[in-house]
Amino acid sequence: MKIADLMRTDMTTVGPDATVGDVVVTLADGHLSALPVVDQHGALIGVVSTTDILQAEAGCESSDARERLFEDTLVSEVMTRRPVTIAPDADVREAAQQMLYLEVHRLYVEEGNKLRGVISESDGGRAVAGAKR
Repeated sequence: MKIADLMRTDMTTVGPDATVGDVVVTLADGHLSALPVVDQHGALIGVVSTTDILQAEAGCESSDARERLFEDTLVSEVMTRRPVTIAPDADVREAAQQMLYLEVHRLYVEEGNKLRGVISESDGGRAVAGAKR
């Protein structure tokens, strides 16, 4: 089975100039744990996760610093650069191996330097659960 058969294409994305506060609202509203960060051409440049935000917040030494983090800090300052990607024609087994080996929960699907989708651990689990024996 290929990545294209399982990947989700209905993704919410964010630009690098969004604030951390904007991202927190988007994550909460969408019940999401991470958002791909794309440039104006749709190219994937990073990923911002709840872990990234919690780590940034842990570095805040005061309530004022925390407020500045949410209101003034840009996603580009806290995002993880170079997220793990995979091609849509790759085998699902390869995705599972990469997630396991790299200890990541999702891979972003890129084709022609454009973000096309995402495949997560739960997508793989759904595929296995729905497989016929």
